[in-house]
Amino acid sequence: MTPAAAPTRRPSSPRVGADVAGGTPWPLALPAVVAALFLLVPLASMIVRAPWQDLPETLVQTQALQALRLSLETATAATALSLLFGVPLAWVLARARFPGLGLLRALVTLPLVLPPVVGGVALLLAFGRLGLVGRFLDQWLGVQLPFSTAGVVVAETFVAMPFLVVTVEGALRSADLGLEEAAATLGSRRFATFRRVTLPLVAPSLVAGSVLSWARALGEFGATITFAGNLPGRTQTMPLAIDISQSSGKTDEAIAIALSLILVVVSLVVMIFRRRLAGGD
Repeated sequence: MTPAAAPTRRPSSPRVGADVAGGTPWPLALPAVVAALFLLVPLASMIVRAPWQDLPETLVQTQALQALRLSLETATAATALSLLFGVPLAWVLARARFPGLGLLRALVTLPLVLPPVVGGVALLLAFGRLGLVGRFLDQWLGVQLPFSTAGVVVAETFVAMPFLVVTVEGALRSADLGLEEAAATLGSRRFATFRRVTLPLVAPSLVAGSVLSWARALGEFGATITFAGNLPGRTQTMPLAIDISQSSGKTDEAIAIALSLILVVVSLVVMIFRRRLAGGD
């Protein structure tokens, strides 16, 4: 009687995380350590140099409070405008088909890579008193956007909206069209389908894009100072207050460090929140 063959043992799947962590070759490990230190040391230096004992008193100073309040208000307003106009634009880019769509997508997302100061110059040429649109706003409505709080909102919206558009467009492209088609066969109109079916499908990406846009608007500097100026209490947001305080002496340097810490904490929370929404660790 032929003995039964011993069952063949399949090699167990390796623990990828453990193997990679334990066997990282030094040509990769050494540059990785250098890169991590290069990115972390400046943040650690800020934490070490922060005036922790005087931090509450520093943050309640008039200059810091004005900049903090203005930043929160304008960033929130810019995010609201980005949602109002950016979501429809993302839907058009994801679902519409017409000649020049690719060029339109490239142009409306250009502020993602455009130097912010160039964006500020472009805004001046468009919405300044003698700008392409600004002259009509001034003549017909008496509205002057440059060097005003509304100008800050416009500048922040210009640089923040593309982040929302890109995020929501990607979600719309990967969404299940079958649900929208099923709603259409049941008699739902296109806008009702968009409101009741499409938006819930892309809700996580919509939230992530909104948070990212808000953080980008909160940290905007170049376009704001070029288009809206740096007027305390009117257009001086936190990044602008940091720039002025950093070069104005020891007392104002404490304000710069305190406001910088706020922006660092906000940015860190935003990044962690976006990773959680994306299913990351």
